[in-house]
Amino acid sequence: MQQFKTYILYSKSLDSFYIGYTGDDIRKRLAKHLGEHKGHTAKAKDWIIAYVENHDTKSAAMCREKQLKSWKNKKRIKAMIYEKTNE
Repeated sequence: MQQFKTYILYSKSLDSFYIGYTGDDIRKRLAKHLGEHKGHTAKAKDWIIAYVENHDTKSAAMCREKQLKSWKNKKRIKAMIYEKTNE
């Protein structure tokens, strides 16, 4: 069964987060963000995976991505990442 992921990338040079979802391997997806392309993540080449959640369905991953993006609050995202990585 395919696993979907909601993920958060972080760029230190931009001090910025990028939130997305994928059905691909997370490392392959990161490589695409770091590769040559146009779009938000093309602005920097220092993206790292800051956070990943697994979901059973594409729709669940998409809903979580939408929820995280709706926060529009870097402080809240940092707090969630810190809390989840220190459980």
